[in-house]
Amino acid sequence: MTWRRAVFALFAVAAGTNVPTPLLLVYEVRLHLSPVVLTALFGSYAAGLVPALFLAGPLSDRLGRRRVAIPGIALSALASLAFAAAGGSLELLFAARFLQGVVSGVVFSVGSAWVGELSLASGEGAGGRRAAFAMTAGFALGPLASGLLGQWAPAPTVLPYLVHTALAVGGLALATRLPETVAVVPRDRRGGARVPAVPLIRSGDGWLVLTVLAPVAVCVYAFPSTVISAVPLLVDLPGPRVAVLGVLAGVTLGAGTLVAGQQRRLGPWTAVVGAALGAAGFGSAAAFAATGALPWLLAAAPLLGSASGLCLAAGLTLTARLAPVTRRGALTSLFLACAYVGFAAPFLTATAARATSASLPLAVASGLTGLLAVRLVPVARRRRL
Repeated sequence: MTWRRAVFALFAVAAGTNVPTPLLLVYEVRLHLSPVVLTALFGSYAAGLVPALFLAGPLSDRLGRRRVAIPGIALSALASLAFAAAGGSLELLFAARFLQGVVSGVVFSVGSAWVGELSLASGEGAGGRRAAFAMTAGFALGPLASGLLGQWAPAPTVLPYLVHTALAVGGLALATRLPETVAVVPRDRRGGARVPAVPLIRSGDGWLVLTVLAPVAVCVYAFPSTVISAVPLLVDLPGPRVAVLGVLAGVTLGAGTLVAGQQRRLGPWTAVVGAALGAAGFGSAAAFAATGALPWLLAAAPLLGSASGLCLAAGLTLTARLAPVTRRGALTSLFLACAYVGFAAPFLTATAARATSASLPLAVASGLTGLLAVRLVPVARRRRL
């Protein structure tokens, strides 16, 4: 099936995004970096990704998915090579992370829309579930592999990126065989594309986008990035720290992969359950930060990972439902741009922890996420999710 090739290409790019995550502990020691600098390095990914999202989705609506996504997949491999070459240079690490964000913004927005269009024959929601599975699986396996390689393999800041480069090349080879799913818009005599005047969303859906789709999107990456990036930098992890962080990331994001398929069973309640699990996960993370008791962290990781996967599946499904066919790439870009705002959560958590305590910002996040779950209940009852 053609959608499987698209899913693998999306997975291959997603796998690269979190390869640097467990290696932050290596950079921390080698470059003597503070938690604030490390979380800023982690979050600089979003600075490149968000503008790319806004550009790539609408561009692929006009030029087609292939012409935008395939160069992005190729650049994903180059971004990993840039990381491998960065060595001990903080400036080059920031540049490589920024480039990785740009590449991911292109592929995630266009690739998610592409998977959805190749999955139309499978029914409503199939494309959202498949895209969510591809991304969360990549997010999980990338840091798991790099954590183990970074702890015990030679060249810990080189080999993990070379492994991902090979994976991305495989994804590129499959993507080049995918069909185009968008009718390319003809150009006028001056070379400009004639874009039909189709609104991004239907009249009356703006409030739903603002108060439901956007906050659910922010949760998608605020949940896992906090437990993967901020918490381990604020509270010492036991044992071989690089490997432990890699496993922590793998468990967190792997849980998101496992539950993404539950969107079919939960239906309109998917986002409600996701927000509720997120509130519980933040509460467990706050308890770990306050006590240092490892069971709280072991509970927080799968809770926040599962919450992320459910919110991603629910958000992509709602996006496909709200967007006109000719604007699907643009609205997918908007959803993912809101999602990556969540990457600011570790930086905000680390900054607030310096002024208060490690547990307080996590407890506040738990309360806010619980309020979101309550807000989503009446929307789910009306089957608008």
